[in-house]
Amino acid sequence: MTEAAELPPAPEQARAVFGERYTDAVRYAELLADAGVQRGLIGPREVPRLWERHILNCAVLSEVVPEGVTVCDVGSGAGLPGIPLALVRPDLKITLLEPLLRRTTFLTEVVELLGLDHVTVVRGRAEEVLGKLTPVHVVTARAVAPLDRLAAWGVPLLRPYGEMLALKGDTAEEEVKGAGAALSKLGAVATSVLHVGEGVVDPLSTVVRVEVGESPGGVRFAAKRAKAARVGRVRRRR
Repeated sequence: MTEAAELPPAPEQARAVFGERYTDAVRYAELLADAGVQRGLIGPREVPRLWERHILNCAVLSEVVPEGVTVCDVGSGAGLPGIPLALVRPDLKITLLEPLLRRTTFLTEVVELLGLDHVTVVRGRAEEVLGKLTPVHVVTARAVAPLDRLAAWGVPLLRPYGEMLALKGDTAEEEVKGAGAALSKLGAVATSVLHVGEGVVDPLSTVVRVEVGESPGGVRFAAKRAKAARVGRVRRRR
């Protein structure tokens, strides 16, 4: 329990951000600092900065997520950004997508403990669930991979005219420039770098927004989705 004792009190901004779910946000922070560390989901050195660097940094992503949409958090890990986003936004339908069993076990426990009825945990990789998960309006991700690789996983899960919102660091602008050709092949029609969390986090959270057109993932992934859908229909008839 030494790790849990190192967790600092929630900053005052957390009350304003989480509102009625403030107590649940504190419980989530405690779980990350305790079970999250013990299970290797969060490094012990991250505990003193859990609020600013992780929880609030992710919660402010809600500023750029449209109302009432479906969201898939790719490579959710310990639930970042998916769970803070779910605590702030009960209007969203969120899927936490994570391939590792120990992480999905933790996520399921957190979702049940906090009563997040609008959140579903799915074990799998993005490329494995293509055509099985209903396409979503928004894909979120944080610290998963370089932008070009991340987009190759996340963009195909979008419905037409959806968007991927990736929390990135100081290299966001460079990543956007370097990934331009790859994003175009994936059906991206616009890419921008946003800064959110004014008055909540310092430095501000950096978000790369990738907007897609009518064919998320491009032609190759459209064919993959169609094939997966046909296979699914055949299996259901059996």
